[in-house]
Amino acid sequence: MADSNNPLRPNSSVLLDGPSRAPARAMMKAVGYTDEDLARPLIGVAHTWIEIMPCTYHLRDLAEHVKRGIRDAGATPVEFNTIAVCDGISMGTHGMRASLISREVIADSIELTSLGHLFDGIVALSGCDKTIPATVMALLRLNLPGLMIYGGSIQPGRYGDQNVTIQDVFEAVGAHSAGKMTEAELRKLESVACPGVGACGGQFTANTMSTASEVLGISPAGINSIPATDPEKPRGAYRAGQMVMDLLKKNLRPRDIVTRKAIENAIAAVAMTGGSTNAVLHLLAIAHEAGIELSIDDFDRISSRTPLLADLKPGGRFMAADMHAAGGIPLIMKRLKDAGLLHAGERTVTGRTIGEEAEQATETAGQEVVHGLGNPLKPSGGLVILHGNLAPEGCVVKVAGYERMTHRGPARVFDCEDDAFKAVSRREIKPGDVVVIRYEGPKGAPGMPEMLGVTAALVGEGLGDQVALLTDGRFSGATHGLMAGHVAPEAAVGGPIAALRDGDVITFDIARRRLDVELSDSEIASRLKGWKAPAPHYKSGVMAKYAQLVSSASRGAVTK
Repeated sequence: MADSNNPLRPNSSVLLDGPSRAPARAMMKAVGYTDEDLARPLIGVAHTWIEIMPCTYHLRDLAEHVKRGIRDAGATPVEFNTIAVCDGISMGTHGMRASLISREVIADSIELTSLGHLFDGIVALSGCDKTIPATVMALLRLNLPGLMIYGGSIQPGRYGDQNVTIQDVFEAVGAHSAGKMTEAELRKLESVACPGVGACGGQFTANTMSTASEVLGISPAGINSIPATDPEKPRGAYRAGQMVMDLLKKNLRPRDIVTRKAIENAIAAVAMTGGSTNAVLHLLAIAHEAGIELSIDDFDRISSRTPLLADLKPGGRFMAADMHAAGGIPLIMKRLKDAGLLHAGERTVTGRTIGEEAEQATETAGQEVVHGLGNPLKPSGGLVILHGNLAPEGCVVKVAGYERMTHRGPARVFDCEDDAFKAVSRREIKPGDVVVIRYEGPKGAPGMPEMLGVTAALVGEGLGDQVALLTDGRFSGATHGLMAGHVAPEAAVGGPIAALRDGDVITFDIARRRLDVELSDSEIASRLKGWKAPAPHYKSGVMAKYAQLVSSASRGAVTK
């Protein structure tokens, strides 16, 4: 018989105990739950399994190990899944508009399922870039004892004598367009670039947010960076299942862990590893769900004092699997602590502080992936925030590789990504140009699609170090080069980017943190006076609803 006074069952006892709850028990017995199961705490096991992409394809299998850990710790797991959208597949199509929107839908659906079934705790499994912040956002909304684990990175593919990732395939499309690669070579590359399950293999958005989540403390230290196919991954999942019961017993909740200082730790980890610009959007959204004040300019402040140490793709040499072999995310924690950049007293889901986790790190002798503090790749981190008359609310640039610090050139203006990609494919973009892609922001697209197709094609054609690009959309974590994303306000709401015309001279000045067009304020205002917002692409359904509710990219593109 269930114990209604069990402090570990504050929610499920309401759902399942007493004569009046017999119908609920009957429904659950129909799918195999026993009286003993129903007398234990109910722990939701949420994941984003979908059968179209390697990033999440293995999450149902991984969930079985989480569930076993939960059962062995004395609770009853309840598995459920939600949606996911694969950026790597939808990139360059109208389907990419669904990607960022899926972050909100995933968070909403985990929240609704958990609220509707009165779980006592929750473990969330994520597998790709939008699913990671979405699961953390849901945990913060629910504020049930819980944690998130990442399904892990894909292993590198092998093409000739080189390790390759999906980034190489996107760039090969540009090389093929420029006549530098045959179609047969392109086909061969596409067949080996993704050798199995797991998320994209560089320090792209998925591995960036995996890093951020461990350093944030909402993921157990040492589990996220284990590659998807590593035999240790199931054991890590089992430990995570057991860990949620410790959180339940301690009544330790996500909002106790995700504090302002914890978010600053996560930003520093992104900067130290040369992480994706999408981390700005996602950490702003996570802060919003936690009720924490965070500004886009906080990223520049923290990044400017944090050395870039991890030599990871897309700007560096190594992949996520190499990072794990070198010592994993705990090694980054240790470097941050040794540099005096870690708020070491912040709590984590393991029950230890982040400083204690940092001291547990082990570094593989002779590893070259994570540089020492005395030998940084760059003295400051991989993210900078620019302002100027083109970006009054700011924009984001990643400088993790060897990007130029200045660029001045004429604008080539496109009102959608498709038109820009066609111009690149026709080789109409010339050295020195500044490619402008607008009306691709949170409201305008809607959904703020990534521009990897365009940026990779430019690199593949050999123009990556000769042109610049700016957009009110966003970039894949695999993007590199002088690229400014998240330009805000966006064109669809009359931001200055809407006033640009072909030939306007645009200047990037990274050192001064400026993005400007060489026009007077009065000229920009005059052009915007005659501007009219374009008709929305969608007048009904989820896309239209999102466009009405979404905030500026400078606020994380959260829905209000």
